[in-house]
Amino acid sequence: MANVVWVSWYAAVLRQDAFAAEVARIAPMALRYGASQYRVQVSNDDRYKITQMSWFASKTDWYRYWEGPEMIEFRARNSGRYQIPIVYGWTEEIAAGALGPEVPATEPETQPREPQAAA
Repeated sequence: MANVVWVSWYAAVLRQDAFAAEVARIAPMALRYGASQYRVQVSNDDRYKITQMSWFASKTDWYRYWEGPEMIEFRARNSGRYQIPIVYGWTEEIAAGALGPEVPATEPETQPREPQAAA
Protein backbone atom coordinates (compact mmCIF):
# COMPACT_ATOMS: atom_id res chain seq x y z
CA MET A 1 0.00 0.00 0.00
CA ALA A 2 1.03 3.63 -0.35
CA ASN A 3 2.52 5.91 2.25
CA VAL A 4 0.42 8.82 3.45
CA VAL A 5 1.81 12.16 4.54
CA TRP A 6 -0.42 14.10 6.93
CA VAL A 7 0.21 17.84 7.21
CA SER A 8 -1.52 19.43 10.19
CA TRP A 9 -2.05 23.08 9.41
CA TYR A 10 -3.52 25.38 12.05
CA ALA A 11 -5.04 28.57 10.68
CA ALA A 12 -4.62 31.94 12.33
CA VAL A 13 -7.67 33.50 14.00
CA LEU A 14 -10.33 34.69 11.53
CA ARG A 15 -8.35 33.41 8.55
CA GLN A 16 -9.45 29.78 8.53
CA ASP A 17 -11.78 29.93 5.52
CA ALA A 18 -9.35 31.82 3.30
CA PHE A 19 -6.44 29.61 4.33
CA ALA A 20 -8.42 26.38 3.88
CA ALA A 21 -9.25 27.50 0.35
CA GLU A 22 -5.55 28.14 -0.32
CA VAL A 23 -4.59 24.68 0.96
CA ALA A 24 -7.28 23.15 -1.25
CA ARG A 25 -5.81 25.01 -4.25
CA ILE A 26 -2.20 23.89 -3.67
CA ALA A 27 -2.94 20.26 -2.68
CA PRO A 28 -3.45 18.96 -6.27
CA MET A 29 0.12 20.07 -7.06
CA ALA A 30 1.26 16.90 -5.22
CA LEU A 31 0.03 14.87 -8.19
CA ARG A 32 2.70 16.50 -10.36
CA TYR A 33 5.35 15.23 -7.95
CA GLY A 34 4.26 11.60 -7.92
CA ALA A 35 1.38 11.49 -5.44
CA SER A 36 -1.38 9.07 -6.35
CA GLN A 37 -4.08 11.03 -4.50
CA TYR A 38 -4.63 13.88 -2.07
CA ARG A 39 -7.26 15.11 0.37
CA VAL A 40 -7.87 18.26 2.38
CA GLN A 41 -10.16 18.21 5.39
CA VAL A 42 -11.33 20.83 7.87
CA SER A 43 -12.14 19.62 11.35
CA ASN A 44 -15.76 19.95 12.45
CA ASP A 45 -14.66 20.22 16.09
CA ASP A 46 -11.94 22.82 15.54
CA ARG A 47 -12.52 24.91 12.41
CA TYR A 48 -8.95 26.24 12.55
CA LYS A 49 -7.45 22.75 12.07
CA ILE A 50 -6.87 21.81 8.43
CA THR A 51 -5.46 18.42 7.49
CA GLN A 52 -3.77 17.90 4.14
CA MET A 53 -3.08 14.29 3.09
CA SER A 54 -1.02 13.08 0.15
CA TRP A 55 -0.28 9.51 -0.92
CA PHE A 56 3.32 9.07 -2.11
CA ALA A 57 5.28 5.94 -3.02
CA SER A 58 8.58 7.43 -1.80
CA LYS A 59 9.83 10.03 0.62
CA THR A 60 11.95 11.48 -2.15
CA ASP A 61 8.83 12.43 -4.12
CA TRP A 62 7.26 13.93 -0.98
CA TYR A 63 10.30 16.10 -0.30
CA ARG A 64 10.45 17.20 -3.94
CA TYR A 65 6.86 18.43 -3.49
CA TRP A 66 7.30 19.92 0.00
CA GLU A 67 10.56 21.71 -0.86
CA GLY A 68 9.54 22.51 -4.43
CA PRO A 69 9.09 26.07 -5.68
CA GLU A 70 5.28 25.97 -5.50
CA MET A 71 5.16 24.96 -1.82
CA ILE A 72 7.92 27.37 -0.84
CA GLU A 73 5.98 30.17 -2.52
CA PHE A 74 2.72 28.94 -0.94
CA ARG A 75 4.19 29.00 2.58
CA ALA A 76 5.71 32.45 2.02
CA ARG A 77 2.51 33.93 0.52
CA ASN A 78 0.33 32.55 3.33
CA SER A 79 2.77 33.05 6.22
CA GLY A 80 0.31 35.18 8.20
CA ARG A 81 -2.57 32.77 7.74
CA TYR A 82 -1.23 29.73 9.62
CA GLN A 83 0.56 29.03 12.86
CA ILE A 84 4.01 27.53 13.10
CA PRO A 85 5.47 25.02 13.52
CA ILE A 86 3.92 23.10 10.66
CA VAL A 87 3.66 19.49 11.74
CA TYR A 88 3.67 16.67 9.22
CA GLY A 89 3.99 12.92 9.58
CA TRP A 90 4.82 10.03 7.28
CA THR A 91 2.58 7.01 7.81
CA GLU A 92 2.23 3.64 6.14
CA GLU A 93 -1.30 2.81 5.07
CA ILE A 94 -1.97 -0.83 5.90
CA ALA A 95 -5.69 -1.06 5.12
CA ALA A 96 -8.24 0.99 3.20
CA GLY A 97 -11.71 0.46 1.87
CA ALA A 98 -14.65 2.18 0.32
CA LEU A 99 -18.13 1.38 -0.78
CA GLY A 100 -18.30 1.94 -4.51
CA PRO A 101 -21.13 1.94 -7.03
CA GLU A 102 -20.38 -1.66 -8.03
CA VAL A 103 -21.05 -2.84 -4.45
CA PRO A 104 -24.53 -1.58 -3.54
CA ALA A 105 -25.43 -1.18 0.10
CA THR A 106 -28.11 -3.61 1.18
CA GLU A 107 -30.78 -2.97 3.75
CA PRO A 108 -31.12 -5.52 6.54
CA GLU A 109 -34.05 -7.87 6.15
CA THR A 110 -37.03 -6.74 8.19
CA GLN A 111 -38.99 -9.99 7.99
CA PRO A 112 -37.71 -13.06 9.83
CA ARG A 113 -36.79 -16.02 7.66
CA GLU A 114 -38.92 -19.15 7.84
CA PRO A 115 -37.14 -22.13 9.38
CA GLN A 116 -36.03 -24.69 6.85
CA ALA A 117 -36.74 -28.38 7.32
CA ALA A 118 -33.73 -30.62 7.88
CA ALA A 119 -33.03 -33.02 5.03
